[in-house]
Amino acid sequence: MPTDPAAGHDLRHHGDAEVRDDGRALVDLAVNVRTDTPPAWLREHVAASLTGLAAYPDGRAARAAVAARHGLPVERVLLTAGAAEAFVLLARTLKVSRPVVVHPQFTEPEAALRDAGHMVDRVLLREADGFRLDPAAVPEDADLVVVGNPTNPTSVLHPADSLARLARPGRTLVVDEAFMDAVPGERQALAGRTDVPGLVVLRSLTKTWGLAGLRIGYVLAAPETVAELERAQPLWPVSTPALAAAEACVSPAALAEAEEAARAVVVNRAHVIAGLRDFTSHGLRVVEPAEGPFVLLHVPDAAGVRVRLRALGYAVRRGDTFPGLGGEWLRLAVRGTETTDGFLRALKQALNV
Repeated sequence: MPTDPAAGHDLRHHGDAEVRDDGRALVDLAVNVRTDTPPAWLREHVAASLTGLAAYPDGRAARAAVAARHGLPVERVLLTAGAAEAFVLLARTLKVSRPVVVHPQFTEPEAALRDAGHMVDRVLLREADGFRLDPAAVPEDADLVVVGNPTNPTSVLHPADSLARLARPGRTLVVDEAFMDAVPGERQALAGRTDVPGLVVLRSLTKTWGLAGLRIGYVLAAPETVAELERAQPLWPVSTPALAAAEACVSPAALAEAEEAARAVVVNRAHVIAGLRDFTSHGLRVVEPAEGPFVLLHVPDAAGVRVRLRALGYAVRRGDTFPGLGGEWLRLAVRGTETTDGFLRALKQALNV
């Protein structure tokens, strides 16, 4: 059942806060952007676009490229300054009376809805159920439902059929697929589907490609929804360099590179989970199966462990700002084996093992 949204959480806290200021020198396991990105070819491509900065941005080519990547007409695509802008546009534009956000998940959708004056209900998924969604838990009269897939921070990948069952006449179903390109084969993706009524899929290009500072993402939805959101955007909302990046990142060569990176995530995630299992006798639990480029940990004295990890040179994401989680949770980005091994040694010290 939905819960009282008045319960306090810092919905504006994100992983980058862990590596600002005195955290800049730490090994970053708090932010879910892939390391060693953007790749050189992408940096060079974006840099080449700077010669055109005197002209106003023209998003037609990038929009057409994204549409072709998903097999959709351009009228179903809206380019945005990252997925965060899309959440704000949806919150300010949609005429809804009972929005529901499925938690734990990325907190920006609820924050945007609240800022736009909406009262927001929450459906809280439980650890006992593996943080998996039962569509029946969502109220029938909800006219906006927001869910992540794979979900940040739980790393749960919900079956596409289960999410599609949430669709109803008169309901907008928003599925945040910001991390779907980190899943090999993008299995369980709804992007490109036109048979699910009211479906809005959000994608980000900042995670896999290391473009958080450039701000680029997109919305896939029915043409009338796209047109309504587009009217709420300012003029020229996406910069010329970001448009160049969008076009490049949906090319066949880039998609092949992203698939290779996703398969590397599987190997590296298995390595870190195997190492974390060594600490189960000390009360540590990992949410499994994990399918995203991050894992969620239940750790006794997580706040103290996080502080001790910082002293040892590692930044991890606190979990208590996510509705549905508490002070015993940490989120850990998946990194290469060498970084992981160093972290596991630090964790052993932080747990006083």
